[in-house]
Amino acid sequence: MRAVLIGVPASHPTVAAELMLARKGIGFERYDLVPGLHRFVLRRAFPGGTVPAIVLDGQRLQGTRTISRALDVLVPEPALFPDGPKSRAAVEQAELWGDLVLQPAVRRLAWAALKRDRSTIRSFLEDAKLGLPTGLAVATAGPVVAWSAWLNRAGDKSARRDLAALPRLLDRVDELLAEGVLSGDGRPSGDGALNAADCQIAPTVRFLLAFDDLREAVEARPAGRHALRVLPRFAGRIPPVFPTEWIRSVG
Repeated sequence: MRAVLIGVPASHPTVAAELMLARKGIGFERYDLVPGLHRFVLRRAFPGGTVPAIVLDGQRLQGTRTISRALDVLVPEPALFPDGPKSRAAVEQAELWGDLVLQPAVRRLAWAALKRDRSTIRSFLEDAKLGLPTGLAVATAGPVVAWSAWLNRAGDKSARRDLAALPRLLDRVDELLAEGVLSGDGRPSGDGALNAADCQIAPTVRFLLAFDDLREAVEARPAGRHALRVLPRFAGRIPPVFPTEWIRSVG
């Protein structure tokens, strides 16, 4: 069994799908689309315009929560969700929160930051599978960043709001770790194996470590340490871009 995984460069939801496939032992080929334009390209073959999208044994799966459930049906072991009703519900709720609350906030921060300074955009293309030269992708990044920021309603106003909310969001990840809903050790197998919520949340927190403005504060938290254990390497770096007064509360 092999899969084709479609994403965009440095996409934390796409990395979440990679973690799920790895957990199941499913090999895959990854292809990346140009951010922003991916919404239109994907609609030719999938119902919506979001990544990640997977083709697996003729089935087309789209969105991390759809993918996690489908993979547990197709390859039941090792499971992405625990057996017990109560523990399963806790993982499902954490996965949903990671998808609908945490992930969009970090995505907006990323586009707002790149809108201010895209000098390190090449670092996000290190592992990209775009099918075009990196130099060309860098040279055309300006319109892509502007378009993607507009699509995600990302700018200075949203950045200030999301930075103010970030401590509360990270507190929630720390709580999920303390409650055992997320795996404390982040191992790929065994008693501390990653579940669907780990796969959803860890890449998003790991993306925050790409921000020079935020790295130190996030690394000091259980959430940051968990993300680093799950994903020791993550492409991309965003230089200091936000005013000090915006990020003061994060630390």
